[in-house]
Amino acid sequence: MLNLFSQKHPMAFVILSCCLVLPFHIQAEPQILTLDKAIERTLAQNPQLHQFTFVHQSILAQRETGELSPGFTLGLDVENAAGSGIMKGMNAAEVTLSLSSVIEMGDKLMSRISVVDANLDVFELTRQAKTLDVLGQLTSAYIRSLTTQEQLTLSAEALTLSEALHKKVSERAQRGAASDAEVMRARAMVTQSRILRSKLLKKLERQKVALSRYWGETQPAFSNLHGDIFAFGQEKSYQALYEKVKQSPAIDVFASEQRLKEAELRLAKSQNSGDLGWQFGARRFEETGDNALTLGVSIPLFSQSRNTGEVKRVLAERNAVAYKRADTLLNLHEQLYTAYSLRQQNITSYEQLTTHVIPDLEKALSLTQLAYDRGRLKYQDWVASQRELLSAKQQMIESASNALLNQAIIEQLTAEPLTH
Repeated sequence: MLNLFSQKHPMAFVILSCCLVLPFHIQAEPQILTLDKAIERTLAQNPQLHQFTFVHQSILAQRETGELSPGFTLGLDVENAAGSGIMKGMNAAEVTLSLSSVIEMGDKLMSRISVVDANLDVFELTRQAKTLDVLGQLTSAYIRSLTTQEQLTLSAEALTLSEALHKKVSERAQRGAASDAEVMRARAMVTQSRILRSKLLKKLERQKVALSRYWGETQPAFSNLHGDIFAFGQEKSYQALYEKVKQSPAIDVFASEQRLKEAELRLAKSQNSGDLGWQFGARRFEETGDNALTLGVSIPLFSQSRNTGEVKRVLAERNAVAYKRADTLLNLHEQLYTAYSLRQQNITSYEQLTTHVIPDLEKALSLTQLAYDRGRLKYQDWVASQRELLSAKQQMIESASNALLNQAIIEQLTAEPLTH
């Protein structure tokens, strides 16, 4: 695991505790934000993740409803009342008080519960996958903010170099060894360096606000970010990473969906068995003053044929899950390979820049400055040497940043740290 990402919160740990509200300590200003702290605050306060609490409550409520047996109905039936002749008033009325309900056939109760339980499994894996998505986005935003911080450091170096150049050219101009045009160009370069630094400061402010939204804040409560964008660590093999992808929540959720569809299929098939309705009551004959019991049974006809369409629908959805899983696995394979390849490419670029390009350009700048002092090289040579060095260092920062951004994608896909 690279130094930027703490071992305290590897992705594998996060998905197992995605509901855990982790405490954090607010330090005195100026506060330094670490990725650990950003993850803790996101898990505790992110609005997207908190929505899952209510979804979970909704599914539990569905289970509570599904566990209920059919209810009872109390009925009152009055016949032969308020007529004419001998049926006038209540003299010949027949009053029936009855209790009725349904006996579920085909194990419908357990089938309903199985569907809700399977739904809970899908929900849990979906929540884990969403947590990985949110933390992956957070990590990428954190890396980009760290990159801007590093670019600010480089902009300070660029400003120092441009000021040194302006000072040297001004001194030479006073001795008549440089033109006023060179002085003005050097002064313009100082101004441009300050403009760039100001733009980076504003950009970092925006990125801090974007980071704070992950834990529901609108005003950043930190001044700087802590992390090393130049530490990559030792990576794992691609095949080992792909095996982890196959076991990630994004893929496991399809196995749960398969079980859910199986449960829904059993529930649909249970509807082939019609429920047995029953009614039991007592009847009062007002004309004779006699009482009698009533008993009724109702059986629906042709239930199986009327339920054929629903069974076919669920079967089709179940069969589609396997193809969705295969398609998703292919997409994840492509994403993983692309991220893995780009990470290696950017690390190689970073190593070439730091080992060969930048040391050579630093020596070249030193030699160019010395030659300019002795009048052997022109002003343009010194400016070009500075720009080449600063451009190489900018490439170094971008290569390191891109390597980490792709590393964050790999960790999101595999649900665990990339490096040993």
